[in-house]
Amino acid sequence: MAQIESILTRKLHGLKKTLRMAHSKQTPEQYVKKTVRLTMYAALALTASAFFLTAKMLPMEKVIVLILAVFTCSPLLIFFFLISAPKGTIKKRQREIDKDVLFAGRYILMKLESGAPIVNTLADASKGYGIAAKYFKEIVDEINTGVPVEDALESARTYSSSDKFRKVLWQLVVTLKTGTNVTGPLKATLASIANEQVIEIKEYGKKLNSLMLFYMVVACVAPSLGLAMFLIIGSFISLEISNSVLFMILFFLAVVQGFFLLLIKAARPMVEL
Repeated sequence: MAQIESILTRKLHGLKKTLRMAHSKQTPEQYVKKTVRLTMYAALALTASAFFLTAKMLPMEKVIVLILAVFTCSPLLIFFFLISAPKGTIKKRQREIDKDVLFAGRYILMKLESGAPIVNTLADASKGYGIAAKYFKEIVDEINTGVPVEDALESARTYSSSDKFRKVLWQLVVTLKTGTNVTGPLKATLASIANEQVIEIKEYGKKLNSLMLFYMVVACVAPSLGLAMFLIIGSFISLEISNSVLFMILFFLAVVQGFFLLLIKAARPMVEL
């Protein structure tokens, strides 16, 4: 088992950066070890469930083939799902930062224009500016541990999950490296971010129109006409339609409705202008 974990750790070259971007304190070795253990437990549980569900329904030969197939294929699927979990965390962090990055950048700009040092500006931003506060707090905590301000900002920029946030941090890093005035470039960066968000809103509007058209056809028109035709044809051929069939159709429609709600929510840009 240890050899397998070591091989997987070497093969997953980008895992260290992914964990850092997800703000996980685990090392790649620890995360792979944990993932392999969970994969084996989940695969055994899934195999046992498949056995108990099919033991009385199928001949034993087919049951054995089935559980062997489940035990062989499920670990790969489960492992790749679990190893990709940090990417979901990164995506969540990105959406959180993108929602507040414009106002957070304007707050930093205001503080810097008033003459406040960068360190004090970051400390103030970490104490209560919306969701972005916790991401500024990560930078401030690193500075408080003795890391130079420039290095802390560069590290935060490198491992940030948000391109927009990286642009703001880059202006602060350039200021510390060159000693130039940051207010002009930061204003231009924030204006660029605002324009990007306007474009994202327009693109979302176009995408929403297409989704609504698809939703009306698949979730409204097709089920209603399809069910009506099904009932009419069933009456001609004397097909008995039980309540269980109708409940299955209702359940399917509910699943489709939920899918579209999740799809629309996922497509919505995290934008605050």
